[in-house]
Amino acid sequence: MTLRIALTTGEPAGIGPDLTATIAAREWPAEIVAIGDPRLLATRAANLGRPLTLETYRREALPQPMAAGTLRVAAVPLGTPVRAGQPDRANAGYVIETLRRATAGCLEGEFAAVVTAPVHKGIVNDAGIAFSGHTEFIAGLTGTTCPVMMLVAGGLRVALATTHLPLRDVPAQITRVRLEAVLDVLHAGLTGQFGIARPRIAVLGLNPHAGESGHLGSEEREIIEPALAVLRGRGLQLLGPLPADSAFTRERLAACDAVLAMYHDQGLPVLKYAGFGAAVNVTLGLPIVRTSVDHGTALELAGSGRADAGSLVAALELAMTLAAARRR
Repeated sequence: MTLRIALTTGEPAGIGPDLTATIAAREWPAEIVAIGDPRLLATRAANLGRPLTLETYRREALPQPMAAGTLRVAAVPLGTPVRAGQPDRANAGYVIETLRRATAGCLEGEFAAVVTAPVHKGIVNDAGIAFSGHTEFIAGLTGTTCPVMMLVAGGLRVALATTHLPLRDVPAQITRVRLEAVLDVLHAGLTGQFGIARPRIAVLGLNPHAGESGHLGSEEREIIEPALAVLRGRGLQLLGPLPADSAFTRERLAACDAVLAMYHDQGLPVLKYAGFGAAVNVTLGLPIVRTSVDHGTALELAGSGRADAGSLVAALELAMTLAAARRR
């Protein structure tokens, strides 16, 4: 059976519409349904010189593989006309509605997965809508209490114990309860979605040198190590807590299937250096499949034709793989 995948087109003034038009230039074995404004997609494709035939999405029709140069669109109207590279708060509601539409469709079984193009968090918040990121927002829509962000680049997988927080707020969020919950979700995702029978997870410390035996911080001894001990008692294979500055060596990575970083910029710079433009963001712990690109809205590239669709292609391909695995 052909899969039907929802693709939210992201911040309308960013590169999301460009990337959507770009991926439509090739054939796909699944039906890709773009959630967005069809006039915006048609205009951006025309400006980029990409021939594109837009078809109205019909839920009642059977999913069909996508022919090159075609794209089905579930229409969500813009709040105000768009100029590439110039985001407008009046379109914040539009961005949120595309996410609501795609997520609801996944929960109802209409879509097998959702893939999200990048949004501009600042513009959404400036419009008076509390929004810390896709991960947290979709978790709220699906009633998920412990979503886990994991980025994948080839064989490298880096998950996060905390996501979009100011650095000063991170230590208070590193608790035994949270770490046990995150590692349970990460372990379940690696086994259930990625097919790794007995995943080995490397867990980073919070402080430099993993606390240096308490001389550079006590979180490792008082919080992280006890949490790992509990989980090891339940059979999880956990390494650490490891110093972050030496955890990403070839030898260390060869001994694990994923790395859990304590905060966003502890683990993701390494992963993005290794695979930027081809990495995929996966949200674990959801009742639906959700993947995303590894980059932002790149406003300076919008409408230029220079945006690279590699990460979106990888996100769509991984979404199909994960969705197909769920249906077996």
